[in-house]
Amino acid sequence: MNQTHIHLLITHLPIIGSMLGALVLIHGIFTKSDQSKIAAYNIFMLSSIGAVIAYFTGEGAEETVENLQGVIESTIKEHEESALYAFISLIILGSISILGFIATVKKSSITRPLTFVILIISVISFGLVARTGYLGGKIRHTEITNNAALSTENSETKTDD
Repeated sequence: MNQTHIHLLITHLPIIGSMLGALVLIHGIFTKSDQSKIAAYNIFMLSSIGAVIAYFTGEGAEETVENLQGVIESTIKEHEESALYAFISLIILGSISILGFIATVKKSSITRPLTFVILIISVISFGLVARTGYLGGKIRHTEITNNAALSTENSETKTDD
């Protein structure tokens, strides 16, 4: 297994984890369940670790695909730039989740406001990492790019003539 395999496998964890964690955290807020909040914080920490792995295996994945036919350099660059913002947001999310975990366990007075801050950061992180995943998918999944749709329309037009 090389960096490309690891990158492609692990990139789904931050995407799913940030959304799942937000849903679990919302459940914890509405039910006033510390166990649910702690579960959400653990999901966020795990997602953050996944983001670190995905970010640092990205370069190896780039080297694998950059010379393949049909891969556009600008698409890789756009994905790479987006990945930096997603990476930073998930590191912040994971770090503040550690604080949320500690505050919840110790029943600190900052637990409630911190929970809402973490929820906001998780939603922002999900948006950034979902966009990054979408841009990464465009590198090799031509079915999600506009060019594929145009190619299909052009080939249909040619066969109709």
